[in-house]
Amino acid sequence: MAKRLILLTAGFVAVAMAPAAAQKPDDQIAAQSVALQRQGETALASGNFVAANDALETALAVDPRNRAVFVDLARVATRQKLFGKAIRFTGKALALEPNDRDALAVQGVAMVEAGATARAQQNLARLQAICAKAGCPQQAELGAAIAHGPTVVASKPAATQKN
Repeated sequence: MAKRLILLTAGFVAVAMAPAAAQKPDDQIAAQSVALQRQGETALASGNFVAANDALETALAVDPRNRAVFVDLARVATRQKLFGKAIRFTGKALALEPNDRDALAVQGVAMVEAGATARAQQNLARLQAICAKAGCPQQAELGAAIAHGPTVVASKPAATQKN
């Protein structure tokens, strides 16, 4: 009976530990995923959003734990002025690592552009806590975006008057 209990307990522990074992740290991301991510970054830098998106999505297919790819996809979306999409991509990166400074900054900038400055300020507060006294470039980037405000002006049709 005691032997059964021990085996049963060991089985539960193994099942409970499986999700933790499935999570890969950054240094264990598949090399092919990293190479495709670099291709995507190069395409983004040259302004080729389609090629960037294709390479980055393939990088995710190779290794869905590569959170930097989510951040880069958010950068592509931001450059295309798809701020909601950028916020969703960074949300996926933050689900993998809640203290990802790049994801917090890129998400915050997208929030500013979408008009959600208060939420962007929450991201800035998180970055300030993470970066502490030393500061970090992501904190400065988001702080500048908040200070500057949205660069995209929402065009509203002029109200027509009926006489």
